[in-house]
Amino acid sequence: MNSYIQDWPIRILNLQFLRFRNICHNKSTDNIVKQKLQWHAQNRLPERAQGGNAPRKRLATKAARKSAPAQGGIKKPHRYRPGTVALREIRRYQKTTDLLIRKSPFVRLVRELTQKVKKSDLCWQSSALLAQQEASEAYLVGLMEDTNLCAIHAKRVTIMPKDMQLTCRICGENIKYGE
Repeated sequence: MNSYIQDWPIRILNLQFLRFRNICHNKSTDNIVKQKLQWHAQNRLPERAQGGNAPRKRLATKAARKSAPAQGGIKKPHRYRPGTVALREIRRYQKTTDLLIRKSPFVRLVRELTQKVKKSDLCWQSSALLAQQEASEAYLVGLMEDTNLCAIHAKRVTIMPKDMQLTCRICGENIKYGE
C-alpha cells in the first residue's frame, strides 16, 4: 500500500505512455516519453519529505459538507444573513404601539433634568410623564426616519452623525448632534 502511494506519479505516466503508444507508433515519441518517465523516476521526492498535507477525507456532495459537524464534533449555531434580523425587528416594532423606552429610566431622566433647570423638586403627574414619553418617542422616531432618508440619499445604508446634523438643520433646529 505504501509503495503504491509513493509511486503514483510514475504509474500515471506509465498509463499515459501506454495510451500514447497505442495511438501513434512513432519511435521518436516513444523515446521522448521514456526519457520523461526516467526523469520523473530519478527526481521523485521521498514520501512526505517536502512537507505537504496528508490525504483528506472528502465528502461527496455539498449537502453532505453542510450537514456534517464542524471540526471537533461541535455543530455551528445557525446564523441568519446580515439584515434579516434587522428587517424582522423593524416589522415587529411597526406593528406594536408599545413604548420603546422603559418607563422608570425615562422618569429618572426627566426628574434629573427638571432638577437641573429648577433648583426645587417639582412633582410630576404620572399621566404627564406618560405624555412626555409618548411625545419624546414620536420625536425620536421621526428624527431617525429623516436621518435614514439622508443616509439613503448619500447612497449609504448606515446612518452617521452628519446625517443627523443635516436633518436638524433642515428642520430648523439649532441642536448639534455628534460633537
